[in-house]
Amino acid sequence: MDLFKKCEEYNKNVLGKIMETGLYPYFHYLNSGQNTEVVMEGKKTIMIGSNNYLGLTSNPYVIEEGKNAILKYGSGCSGSRFLNGTLDIHIELEKELAEFLHKEDVVTFSTGFQSNLGIISAVVGRSDYVVCDKENHASIYDACRLSFGKMLRFEHSDMADLERQLQSIPKECGILIVTDGVFSMSGEICKLPEIVKLAKKYGARIMVDDAHGLGVLGAHGRGTAEHFGLEKDVDIYMGTFSKSLASLGGYMASTKEVIKFVRHNSRPFIFSASITPASVACARASLKLLRENPQMVKNLSDISNYMRAGLKAKGVKIIESTTPIIPIYVYEDEKAFMACKLLLEKGVYVNPVISPATPKGQALLRTSYMATHTKPQIDIAVEKIAEVLKTIGVLK
Repeated sequence: MDLFKKCEEYNKNVLGKIMETGLYPYFHYLNSGQNTEVVMEGKKTIMIGSNNYLGLTSNPYVIEEGKNAILKYGSGCSGSRFLNGTLDIHIELEKELAEFLHKEDVVTFSTGFQSNLGIISAVVGRSDYVVCDKENHASIYDACRLSFGKMLRFEHSDMADLERQLQSIPKECGILIVTDGVFSMSGEICKLPEIVKLAKKYGARIMVDDAHGLGVLGAHGRGTAEHFGLEKDVDIYMGTFSKSLASLGGYMASTKEVIKFVRHNSRPFIFSASITPASVACARASLKLLRENPQMVKNLSDISNYMRAGLKAKGVKIIESTTPIIPIYVYEDEKAFMACKLLLEKGVYVNPVISPATPKGQALLRTSYMATHTKPQIDIAVEKIAEVLKTIGVLK
């Protein structure tokens, strides 16, 4: 069979059918930067589908620092950190982030996805096991495939199943438990206290993917471990700059020994070009603002709670959480597509989450919020969501 036959069949039988209905919900383009209100395909739209949690992508200081970095260092680094691609600002960013996260050292990667690939593939060897929550991010799964270790999965946030998996591992093998801190689709927070207890019982190390936790949880925005008061009990933090820190790239925070090992053994790190100067400068500027203004974290929590209360008052069924990710049940995939289309027409952008990302019959609208959203914007979004859910028969 021709290698490209599957492409033709997919485009015809999957994409083609969605596009014929006029409900295709992906690749809408912006004519403006990311903000609480954007211009999407020429129309003003309230953005409640972004991961720009602190609203810093439009912050004047962040933008100015990015511009200054381009003027000083140029547009790119032309090589990997391992060889010619390290700038002094890469080193400064790593020092500042390590200090903020209360870890000995940090290494940065070019993207968040690459961070998981680079960390897990380097740390987990042939005789090791990596034990994952079933709802972990796709990059964690790909990282496990790239490593030479064996992957075991436990049911989502099921601590009894996690212990069952740990019990099955030979005592002479190394173990890394990996979990999202905040699960990106549901907004749920992992059961870190229980995970820590099990890790100590079975001699395992813990890695938390805090891509959606940094700037969101903890009194200072340090993430999931700070939220639970367990910062000394997490061995590896992974995170991104593309969300709260308004830039692009990712990082690993751990001990000096582990970081040194990863720097010299992680193929995704060694063989990738380093983060561009502008991205480094924007991440540093955003981190500086977060450190100096922890009130932003509370503002984010407050506006998210305001939205939750507004939706509940309208009778909208949501997945309960305490994070700025608020998924709304629409149940059927086609209704998710229809809701996204109608909301966009009414000037509100949300994201559809359909099977297999959710179980069949549990399709969602994933909404997420910024510390800079205003209550009037939220009020409009609540009204439009309720109107659309009534139109498609989800809300009576």
